Amino acid sequence: MAVTLRPAVAADLPVLVRFLDLLFTIEADFRPDPARQRRGLELLLADPARALVLVAERGGRVAGMVTAQLVVSTAEGAPSALLEDLVVDEAMRGAGIGRTLLEGVEAWARARGATRLQLLADRENAPALAFYARCGWSDTQLVARRKLLR
Repeated sequence: MAVTLRPAVAADLPVLVRFLDLLFTIEADFRPDPARQRRGLELLLADPARALVLVAERGGRVAGMVTAQLVVSTAEGAPSALLEDLVVDEAMRGAGIGRTLLEGVEAWARARGATRLQLLADRENAPALAFYARCGWSDTQLVARRKLLR
C-alpha cells in the first residue's frame, strides 16, 4: 500500500494531537497535554514559511506525522531545520512510513536553503535511536539543555 505525504491542515489536528500524546508518553522530558499540543500545532500551521507539519497517509488514513522548523545556524551560515515530533501509528511501523516522512522533511529543508537537519531524541528510546542511525543520522558531541520560562 502506497504512502503519500502532504502538509497537514486544521482538520488533521485531532489525530495529530493523539500522535503527540503517544510520543510524549514515552519521552521522559515531556508530558502529554492535548491543549498545549494543539496550540503548538496551530502555531506551526500558521507559519508555513518557517514551519512544516507533514502527514503521511496510507490506505486513506493518517499513518504518521513529523514537524520541522527553520532556524538560522551561525555555524553553517545558513538555515538549519530542527526536526521534531516524528511519530508513526504503532500498527503501521516497519512499513517505511518514518523514512518517507524524513525524506519529505529533508526535501522541504533543502528547498529552503537549509544545510543541516538536527533533532533531539530521548536517550532511552533505543528503537528511535536505531531508526535514526539506519537513516543516516549521526551522534554529536553536543548536549541538550533547557530552561523553562513559565
